[in-house]
Amino acid sequence: MNLVDVEKLSVRYGATQVLRDISMHVAPGEIVTIVGPNGSGKTTLLRAIVGAARISGGRITTAPNLVLGYVPQKLHIDPTLPITVERFLRLPGGATRSDIEAALSRAGVAQLTHRQMSELSGGQLQRVLLARALVTKPDLLLLDEPTAGLDQPGSADFYQLIDDVRREFGCAVLMISHELHVVMASSDRVICLNGHVCCHGTPEHVSSAPEYRALFGTGTHGALALYRHEHDHQHGHDHTHDHGHDHDHGHTHTHDSHEAAE
Repeated sequence: MNLVDVEKLSVRYGATQVLRDISMHVAPGEIVTIVGPNGSGKTTLLRAIVGAARISGGRITTAPNLVLGYVPQKLHIDPTLPITVERFLRLPGGATRSDIEAALSRAGVAQLTHRQMSELSGGQLQRVLLARALVTKPDLLLLDEPTAGLDQPGSADFYQLIDDVRREFGCAVLMISHELHVVMASSDRVICLNGHVCCHGTPEHVSSAPEYRALFGTGTHGALALYRHEHDHQHGHDHTHDHGHDHDHGHTHTHDSHEAAE
């Protein structure tokens, strides 16, 4: 049985359709990576799965008693708010001290237990956010561009940690990433999103498109921009840009590596 089944999912923000007719699934233990241009609905899809975005059509079915762990792309901590790492991991309650210590240790930041959240570096914050997701002992770990803002060594270390966690906990991973080496080296499957599912399959299958090969060396700042596709179906050629959402379907996009707020 799959952990998550998404069937013909649609999400609208007012008059803007962000996701249309999305069908995908995540099976136990696998790593699935979502790629796509800015404004393509990647973050919205993850938010819908965790119940933070209202769906306008279709359905999401989860395995019984599924436990989710969610690592957002970024979290703003008010620098005047006095809250330690340990207290942050106790929110919204239920975590024991031993659970917290084990999660921080697994994330490689056991020494930060009593540090103020506002004092953490970008890399430390991402590991603390991962630890908070691990406290619940998740069946499925969802990560929204977890290395955005980290340098290349920090990014590589973090993704190695994710792979180690996956193997140790036996959890599945659904993540958004622009980083080509991660997609190709770590993922079991890749889903390419641009308001709809453009293509999906193994990394080798997705990257075998001739247009993708042509674009392979041109990603900005070493990031994965977006595969260029040969589609087996036609999309309309109207271009609509509304509230930062890109609904230009079936064309080439080369965007930088940060997802627009959705």
